[in-house]
Amino acid sequence: MKDLKPTCRIAVVQAAPVLFDKTACTDKAVRLIAECALGGAELIVFPELFIPGYPYGMTFGFTVGARNEDGRKDWQLYCDNSIVVPGPETERLAAAAKAAGAYVSIGVSERDGVTGTLYNANLIFCPDGTLAPVHRKLKPTGAERVVWGDADRGYFPVVDTPWGPMGSLICWESYMPLARTALYEKGVTLYISPNTNDNPEWQATVQHIERHSLPRRQLHRRPLRALCRAAGVGQRGHSLRRPRHAARAREPHGARRVRPLRAAGRAAPNRAGRMKGASV
Repeated sequence: MKDLKPTCRIAVVQAAPVLFDKTACTDKAVRLIAECALGGAELIVFPELFIPGYPYGMTFGFTVGARNEDGRKDWQLYCDNSIVVPGPETERLAAAAKAAGAYVSIGVSERDGVTGTLYNANLIFCPDGTLAPVHRKLKPTGAERVVWGDADRGYFPVVDTPWGPMGSLICWESYMPLARTALYEKGVTLYISPNTNDNPEWQATVQHIERHSLPRRQLHRRPLRALCRAAGVGQRGHSLRRPRHAARAREPHGARRVRPLRAAGRAAPNRAGRMKGASV
C-alpha cells in the first residue's frame, strides 16, 4: 500500500448556474476554478448538473401519454445546452483544471454523441488536464426519468489521487446501499456526492452515511464476500442470500426465540460448572 498524503485542501463551490446556457455555465465554472486555485485548493467540487443547470419543477409539458408544444420547445433548449463528452466545454474545463493544478469534479447534463440520450453525469478532471472515466447516474430519481436515461457504461469509476481512490455517486444514488458498497469495495477514501438539495433531510443523510459506513481498515483488507459473510448475508450477483451455515428453522416475522424460564430457586451454573451462590 502506498503512503497517502495526510491532508487535502478542498473547495466546495456553492454557486448558481446560468440556466439553459452551456457556454455561460462553462465560463462561470472556469472563473470559479481559477478563484479556488488562488486559495490553494487541491480538490474543487461543483454541484450536480452545474452545466446547464437542474430544471427544478419543470415538466417539459409532459403528461402521461402526451406533451404540449411549449414543453417540446423547452426540452429542445435543454437538450441543445447539454454537452457532448468529450467536447469543447470539457476541453475548457480540462485546461482550467491544469492551470489550477487541482482535481475538479463537476456535474453536467451529458448528451450522448451517438444516440442523443441525455445522462445526469459527473466529470472529474485531473491536475494534468486529463478527463477521468465519466460516471453516469445509475437510475434517475422519480420524474428525472422524463429527462435523463439510465447509465449504460462505466459503472462506479474511481480516480487514483494522492489521498487514495476517489469516486462519486450523484444525489439520491447515495441512498442505494449496494452502490455505496461498490465504491467501498474499490477502497475509496474520497467519496463525492454532488446534489442540488439544501434541505435538512439531505444533510442528515450524508451524516448517516459517514457515521454508519464500515470501518475503512476493514474495507481495505477484506473483500466484499468476506464482509457479507461476516454480516450474516451471502453474495451472488446483485442479490443477497442467507449463507448455508446460517440455514435453520425460520421464526415467524417479528417473532424471536425466548430463553426457557428456570425453575424457581434453582441457581444457574457458571462456566466452571458450579452453581452461582453455592458454597464449595
